[in-house]
Amino acid sequence: MQQDTQAITYGRHIRALVTLGIPIIIGQLGTIIQGLADTIMVGNYSARSLAAAGFVNNVMMLVLIFALGYSYALTPVIGPMHARNEHDNAGRSLKAALQANGTIGTALFVLMGVLYFFLDRMGQPEELLPEIRPYYVVVLLSVPIQSLFNAFKQFFDGIGNTKTPMWIMLWANVFNIVGNYLLIYGPGPFPELGLLGAGISTLLSRIIMLCVIYTIFRTAHEYQKYHKGFYTPEKVTALRQRLHKLGRPLGLQMGMETASFCLCAVMMGWIGAAPLAAHQIMTNIGSTCFMIYYGIGAAVAIRISHFHGVNDVTNVRRSAFAGYLLILGIGIFLVSIICTFISSVCTLFTDDPDIRNIVVTLVIPFALYQLGDGLQVNFANSLRGIADVRPLMRYAFLSYIVISLPLSYLLGFTFKGGPSGIWMAFPVALGTAGFLFCRRFLQQTRQTAVTA
Repeated sequence: MQQDTQAITYGRHIRALVTLGIPIIIGQLGTIIQGLADTIMVGNYSARSLAAAGFVNNVMMLVLIFALGYSYALTPVIGPMHARNEHDNAGRSLKAALQANGTIGTALFVLMGVLYFFLDRMGQPEELLPEIRPYYVVVLLSVPIQSLFNAFKQFFDGIGNTKTPMWIMLWANVFNIVGNYLLIYGPGPFPELGLLGAGISTLLSRIIMLCVIYTIFRTAHEYQKYHKGFYTPEKVTALRQRLHKLGRPLGLQMGMETASFCLCAVMMGWIGAAPLAAHQIMTNIGSTCFMIYYGIGAAVAIRISHFHGVNDVTNVRRSAFAGYLLILGIGIFLVSIICTFISSVCTLFTDDPDIRNIVVTLVIPFALYQLGDGLQVNFANSLRGIADVRPLMRYAFLSYIVISLPLSYLLGFTFKGGPSGIWMAFPVALGTAGFLFCRRFLQQTRQTAVTA
């Protein structure tokens, strides 16, 4: 039965989402800043290193986003427990999440380790392989570590403490930027490692993040109420299976979306090193917008999971609509700024005129896909909040694999649209996904409201 609850105004929902979402956004941007720092500093080191980083980062981003999406399964599990003050169960859920995410991280490490032996068969420029190979290995080593950190982060977010992961990620990025400078350029006694130095710095920063967030959970007084459940000797097989059941669709949904971008990087490499570098620059810019949207979307999922935990359907729906209004406003603002200053933004990455000219041609498809991107982010997270995630897989497969990849090839190569043609598939794919996610959420919450 639905509880007799009072509908919260949209204004209050938006203010709550901003309060909850800003630390998530800052933390998410910390991840992007890490990639931006690598890209900018490597791009200033050499254009060839930038192209090599673009290929590896796009391929590796596929598994990192899958791992991140998989970890999001903890929100609809922890959120209702937090709303009902079930601290022991929340601690057990964190234990199960670490086991599940550690397993996934290890599996992804093995899978991408096998791919290493086929890098020379992926159609990339031959001269990039000597830089691609060592950088790939070092970044690969950080995948299981990042998976474990993701589990801790989702626990902290799920109980409403979004600030602690934010600060950890920010300080880790300061460390990463300093490490980049020292290991890429080799000032003083430090070795000049170029792109490999950027990878080592990233690996070390992720190790630090995991160590710090575990130490805080282990020693801070406010988390001791979760220790009984977390350190219990009993098995958490049922919880782990539930997290896997929820995490697999979320990981595949985000992974397939990322695949549409990452595999387009491979297509860009077929054209040449300059289009690949331009794709890397615009992907970094687009990822910045995406992570801002996803910060709000994650706040929507947390809020919805809390309302869903006490069966407050009215505020479940209002949280979702307030979230999209907020994302839409932010998206319009960001697109205006980026389109106006794109030439200046390019100079941060490279002074190569060929790369900059290609970047400019990608601005129109970039601007067009923001509406669909915001829509799919908001309602994918809304579905996550009510733990209705299985349909995400088939909707994502249709949008990002069946539609996006063939359309990118068709527009880029068959119709000779080049780099901008490859990117024109994104507005279609993201818009389709957003429509399908929104329709599913409205159907499910309308049905819940009727039967409650």
